[in-house]
Amino acid sequence: MISPSPLGPAHSEFSAVTQPGPADPLSCDSPEESGPCCPCPVARVASDRPAVTPLEAPSRPETLAAALPHARLPASPIAAPDTFGGTYGGAFWATYLSNTLVSVAWAMLFRYADFVALLGGTELHLGWIVGVGMVGSVLMRLFVGSAIDHHGPRLMWLSSLLLLAGTLFAHLGINSCNGLPIYLSRVVFCTAAAGVFGASTTFIASGASTKRMAELISMLGTSGFLGMMLGTQLGDLICGAQTVEREQIDRVFVIAGVLVTAAVPLAWWATRRELPPAGRSRVPVIRILRRYQPGMVLVVGVAGGAAMSLPPTFLRPYAAELHIGHIGGFFTVCALAAVATRFFTRRLTDRFGLPALIVFGLAVMAVSQLLFLCVMGQWWLVVPGLAFGVAQGLLYPMVTAAASSRFPSRHRGLSITLSLASFDAGQLIGSPAAGLIVHHSQSLGLPGYPLLFCVTAAVLLLVAAVYAAATEKGESQLTSDETRREHAPPVASLR
Repeated sequence: MISPSPLGPAHSEFSAVTQPGPADPLSCDSPEESGPCCPCPVARVASDRPAVTPLEAPSRPETLAAALPHARLPASPIAAPDTFGGTYGGAFWATYLSNTLVSVAWAMLFRYADFVALLGGTELHLGWIVGVGMVGSVLMRLFVGSAIDHHGPRLMWLSSLLLLAGTLFAHLGINSCNGLPIYLSRVVFCTAAAGVFGASTTFIASGASTKRMAELISMLGTSGFLGMMLGTQLGDLICGAQTVEREQIDRVFVIAGVLVTAAVPLAWWATRRELPPAGRSRVPVIRILRRYQPGMVLVVGVAGGAAMSLPPTFLRPYAAELHIGHIGGFFTVCALAAVATRFFTRRLTDRFGLPALIVFGLAVMAVSQLLFLCVMGQWWLVVPGLAFGVAQGLLYPMVTAAASSRFPSRHRGLSITLSLASFDAGQLIGSPAAGLIVHHSQSLGLPGYPLLFCVTAAVLLLVAAVYAAATEKGESQLTSDETRREHAPPVASLR
């Protein structure tokens, strides 16, 4: 029996004694990606050494190095968190605290609707400003992912933090909701945030298996919910329940900028042992995406992102329509529910698998949209907040892990930022669409927000059904392929 190599099925001992096939332009044996860190030493030295029999097959990387002394195993360009005192060691907690500070600043800007209103804008302006801002995030995600893979998370993380802080302070000089400055500032703000969360997530998830990656992303993501809980309460404390003045909004931007600046030394300390990236020729991002594209799971990310964009952007005007002054209770319950969900479900992928949890998350997100229709007072916001938190706690890590599982580890930064870009694309589509629905339905005498929530719930359920069908079909195809391979005649025999 031929045992698989620790480097994967493509590097089994059997493959070392068979004739090589055509060169794969995206494999690490290709000239475009060959280099000191190429993770395929076996193929290049096989012709210079005797064939390895199954009895000689190394079972661990160190024995592989002993059996093939001329082969140099790759060094990861990222120092994984396990090297800093365990998986949940110092580097993890520094990253966690840094992301918490950034998330508090981000959640304070749930008052962005008040900022646009002070500048004379409506829900239509708000939707377009937020939607256009996501253009920068979506376009920059792929660039950021490729840059992380080639330069390491440290450079992108620190530079994105500084850019984000500068953008927050720049909002103090914006005085119109129609000019270029507010749209440009929003684009830069979303771009910088994409770099911060993409780089920090890649740093934590580097070197982890798919199931382990889902757990790590889940636990790191609780920092975002903690920040959401603290940031919305802080925003309510600064702005109050009465008419908001420009001085209060300016104070929000200043405090948010200070919090992001305080996150810089934490990110610097967490990545202080990051290894310099090994040299590797660049492969065009489009070719990588065509080779490893995750498919339907990205559509799930878009639908989930559209639904998740509604409370941060439109809950404030919806609450004002219901004469509700404070919205912090919704986000507090949402954050607590999301943290609890991620803690108790972090190992459920072993039992149910990623697709089942993704479908369940979409269904719960649809229910949360309908529960907004039941809100009749401030404390009623707890009801949709609970369901929304459970859904958000599931969808982000599961979609990210499912999308990243299609990519090799050397493209981990690109895979993670691609999955996060799908959520950004949902906000890009969802925010302007929501603004249009509310604006025009009210003009026609229809209930704007109830119609918005019903449409969103219907779209989520439709995507869940399509994804479930596509996943089931894919698993059936995989099973039939494995059955054919089991009954296929041997292609060669070992002497």
